[in-house]
Amino acid sequence: MGGHEIQQLIRLFGRLPGLGPRSARRIVLYLLRDPQARLQPLLRALDQTGQAITTCSTCGNLDTSDPCHICTDETRDQRLVCVVETVGDLWALERAGVHGGVYQVLGGTLSPLAGVGPEDLNIASLLARLDAGQVREIILALGATVEGATTMHWLMDRLAEYDVTLSRVAQGVPAGGALDVLDDGTLAAALGARRPA
Repeated sequence: MGGHEIQQLIRLFGRLPGLGPRSARRIVLYLLRDPQARLQPLLRALDQTGQAITTCSTCGNLDTSDPCHICTDETRDQRLVCVVETVGDLWALERAGVHGGVYQVLGGTLSPLAGVGPEDLNIASLLARLDAGQVREIILALGATVEGATTMHWLMDRLAEYDVTLSRVAQGVPAGGALDVLDDGTLAAALGARRPA
Protein backbone atom coordinates (compact mmCIF):
# COMPACT_ATOMS: atom_id res chain seq x y z
CA MET A 1 0.00 0.00 0.00
CA GLY A 2 2.72 2.47 -0.88
CA GLY A 3 5.99 3.50 0.63
CA HIS A 4 6.97 4.70 4.07
CA GLU A 5 5.73 8.26 3.43
CA ILE A 6 2.24 7.06 2.50
CA GLN A 7 2.09 4.74 5.52
CA GLN A 8 3.17 7.63 7.76
CA LEU A 9 0.41 9.81 6.31
CA ILE A 10 -2.17 7.07 6.94
CA ARG A 11 -0.93 6.69 10.54
CA LEU A 12 -1.16 10.45 11.16
CA PHE A 13 -4.67 10.72 9.73
CA GLY A 14 -5.66 7.65 11.75
CA ARG A 15 -4.77 9.49 14.97
CA LEU A 16 -7.33 12.22 14.31
CA PRO A 17 -10.55 12.06 16.39
CA GLY A 18 -13.25 10.06 14.71
CA LEU A 19 -10.92 8.45 12.19
CA GLY A 20 -9.61 4.94 12.24
CA PRO A 21 -7.20 3.14 9.91
CA ARG A 22 -9.85 2.46 7.23
CA SER A 23 -11.05 6.07 7.11
CA ALA A 24 -7.45 7.27 7.10
CA ARG A 25 -6.63 5.03 4.12
CA ARG A 26 -9.66 6.34 2.21
CA ILE A 27 -8.67 9.96 2.87
CA VAL A 28 -5.06 9.40 1.84
CA LEU A 29 -6.14 7.55 -1.31
CA TYR A 30 -8.51 10.42 -2.16
CA LEU A 31 -5.71 12.97 -1.70
CA LEU A 32 -3.18 10.96 -3.70
CA ARG A 33 -5.50 10.46 -6.69
CA ASP A 34 -4.93 14.12 -7.61
CA PRO A 35 -2.06 15.44 -5.50
CA GLN A 36 -1.85 18.82 -7.22
CA ALA A 37 -5.51 19.66 -6.73
CA ARG A 38 -6.10 17.92 -3.38
CA LEU A 39 -2.91 17.22 -1.44
CA GLN A 40 -0.87 20.34 -2.21
CA PRO A 41 -3.59 22.86 -1.17
CA LEU A 42 -4.05 20.90 2.08
CA LEU A 43 -0.31 20.95 2.75
CA ARG A 44 -0.14 24.71 2.12
CA ALA A 45 -3.15 25.37 4.38
CA LEU A 46 -1.68 23.22 7.17
CA ASP A 47 1.67 25.00 6.89
CA GLN A 48 0.11 28.48 6.86
CA THR A 49 -2.18 27.68 9.79
CA GLY A 50 0.65 26.09 11.77
CA GLN A 51 2.71 29.24 11.41
CA ALA A 52 -0.14 31.70 12.04
CA ILE A 53 -2.04 30.06 14.91
CA THR A 54 -1.70 31.57 18.36
CA THR A 55 -3.47 31.44 21.72
CA CYS A 56 -5.38 34.58 22.67
CA SER A 57 -3.78 36.09 25.76
CA THR A 58 -7.13 37.52 26.83
CA CYS A 59 -9.45 34.51 26.62
CA GLY A 60 -7.46 31.42 25.57
CA ASN A 61 -9.13 30.98 22.16
CA LEU A 62 -7.10 29.72 19.19
CA ASP A 63 -6.91 32.27 16.38
CA THR A 64 -4.48 33.90 13.98
CA SER A 65 -4.35 37.12 15.99
CA ASP A 66 -3.79 38.04 19.63
CA PRO A 67 -6.16 39.20 21.00
CA CYS A 68 -8.51 37.02 18.98
CA HIS A 69 -11.25 38.22 16.65
CA ILE A 70 -13.93 37.61 19.28
CA CYS A 71 -12.16 39.67 21.95
CA THR A 72 -11.61 42.58 19.54
CA ASP A 73 -15.14 42.51 18.07
CA GLU A 74 -16.69 45.82 19.12
CA THR A 75 -20.22 44.50 18.57
CA ARG A 76 -19.82 41.97 21.41
CA ASP A 77 -20.71 42.71 25.01
CA GLN A 78 -17.27 42.73 26.66
CA ARG A 79 -18.91 42.72 30.12
CA LEU A 80 -20.57 39.33 29.54
CA VAL A 81 -18.04 36.46 29.84
CA CYS A 82 -18.90 32.83 29.13
CA VAL A 83 -16.47 30.43 30.82
CA VAL A 84 -15.91 27.18 28.92
CA GLU A 85 -13.59 24.19 29.33
CA THR A 86 -12.10 24.00 25.83
CA VAL A 87 -11.81 25.87 22.55
CA GLY A 88 -14.11 23.20 21.10
CA ASP A 89 -16.82 24.32 23.53
CA LEU A 90 -16.29 27.94 22.47
CA TRP A 91 -16.57 26.97 18.81
CA ALA A 92 -19.78 25.01 19.51
CA LEU A 93 -21.38 28.06 21.14
CA GLU A 94 -20.24 30.24 18.24
CA ARG A 95 -21.75 27.81 15.71
CA ALA A 96 -25.04 27.99 17.60
CA GLY A 97 -24.88 31.80 17.58
CA VAL A 98 -26.33 32.01 21.10
CA HIS A 99 -23.74 34.13 22.95
CA GLY A 100 -23.18 37.80 22.21
CA GLY A 101 -20.43 38.33 24.76
CA VAL A 102 -16.84 37.14 25.05
CA TYR A 103 -15.28 33.97 26.45
CA GLN A 104 -12.78 32.54 28.89
CA VAL A 105 -11.31 29.16 27.92
CA LEU A 106 -10.08 27.33 31.03
CA GLY A 107 -8.13 24.71 29.13
CA GLY A 108 -9.66 21.87 31.14
CA THR A 109 -11.28 21.20 34.49
CA LEU A 110 -10.07 20.53 38.00
CA SER A 111 -9.19 16.88 38.46
CA PRO A 112 -7.20 15.96 41.57
CA LEU A 113 -6.84 12.36 40.36
CA ALA A 114 -5.24 13.56 37.12
CA GLY A 115 -3.13 16.14 38.97
CA VAL A 116 -4.95 19.16 37.52
CA GLY A 117 -5.25 21.94 40.07
CA PRO A 118 -6.39 25.58 39.91
CA GLU A 119 -2.90 26.71 38.89
CA ASP A 120 -3.23 24.59 35.73
CA LEU A 121 -6.35 26.41 34.54
CA ASN A 122 -6.38 29.60 32.47
CA ILE A 123 -8.01 32.01 34.92
CA ALA A 124 -5.38 34.75 35.31
CA SER A 125 -6.75 36.84 32.43
CA LEU A 126 -10.31 36.42 33.75
CA LEU A 127 -9.22 37.70 37.16
CA ALA A 128 -7.45 40.61 35.45
CA ARG A 129 -10.68 41.54 33.67
CA LEU A 130 -12.58 41.30 36.95
CA ASP A 131 -9.98 43.40 38.79
CA ALA A 132 -10.30 46.07 36.08
CA GLY A 133 -14.07 46.16 36.61
CA GLN A 134 -14.77 45.16 33.01
CA VAL A 135 -17.18 42.29 33.76
CA ARG A 136 -20.81 42.40 34.96
CA GLU A 137 -21.81 38.75 34.44
CA ILE A 138 -20.01 35.43 34.19
CA ILE A 139 -21.80 32.46 32.65
CA LEU A 140 -20.34 29.13 33.72
CA ALA A 141 -20.82 26.79 30.74
CA LEU A 142 -18.96 23.74 32.00
CA GLY A 143 -19.70 20.11 31.28
CA ALA A 144 -22.14 18.12 33.41
CA THR A 145 -19.38 15.90 34.78
CA VAL A 146 -17.93 15.49 38.26
CA GLU A 147 -14.89 17.51 37.15
CA GLY A 148 -17.08 20.19 35.57
CA ALA A 149 -19.17 20.50 38.74
CA THR A 150 -16.05 20.63 40.91
CA THR A 151 -14.56 23.34 38.72
CA MET A 152 -17.80 25.31 38.74
CA HIS A 153 -18.04 25.24 42.54
CA TRP A 154 -14.40 26.22 42.89
CA LEU A 155 -14.91 29.14 40.49
CA MET A 156 -18.05 30.26 42.31
CA ASP A 157 -16.11 30.34 45.59
CA ARG A 158 -13.12 32.08 43.98
CA LEU A 159 -15.26 34.73 42.27
CA ALA A 160 -17.58 35.41 45.22
CA GLU A 161 -15.49 38.43 46.28
CA TYR A 162 -16.23 40.26 43.03
CA ASP A 163 -19.32 42.37 42.37
CA VAL A 164 -20.41 40.28 39.41
CA THR A 165 -23.44 38.15 38.57
CA LEU A 166 -22.66 34.44 38.34
CA SER A 167 -24.92 32.18 36.31
CA ARG A 168 -24.64 28.76 34.73
CA VAL A 169 -26.11 27.07 31.71
CA ALA A 170 -29.27 25.07 32.30
CA GLN A 171 -29.05 21.31 32.47
CA GLY A 172 -31.71 18.69 32.12
CA VAL A 173 -33.99 17.01 29.64
CA PRO A 174 -32.95 17.71 26.02
CA ALA A 175 -35.52 18.71 23.43
CA GLY A 176 -37.09 15.54 22.09
CA GLY A 177 -35.68 13.46 24.95
CA ALA A 178 -37.63 10.75 26.71
CA LEU A 179 -37.40 10.54 30.49
CA ASP A 180 -37.00 6.77 30.61
CA VAL A 181 -33.67 6.87 28.73
CA LEU A 182 -32.01 9.64 30.75
CA ASP A 183 -29.46 8.94 33.45
CA ASP A 184 -30.16 9.71 37.11
CA GLY A 185 -27.90 12.78 37.17
CA THR A 186 -29.65 14.39 34.21
CA LEU A 187 -33.07 13.74 35.73
CA ALA A 188 -31.95 15.19 39.07
CA ALA A 189 -30.57 18.30 37.33
CA ALA A 190 -33.78 18.71 35.33
CA LEU A 191 -35.99 18.54 38.41
CA GLY A 192 -33.67 20.78 40.41
CA ALA A 193 -33.69 23.45 37.67
CA ARG A 194 -37.45 23.36 37.10
CA ARG A 195 -39.30 26.61 36.42
CA PRO A 196 -42.93 27.71 36.28
CA ALA A 197 -44.87 26.41 33.26
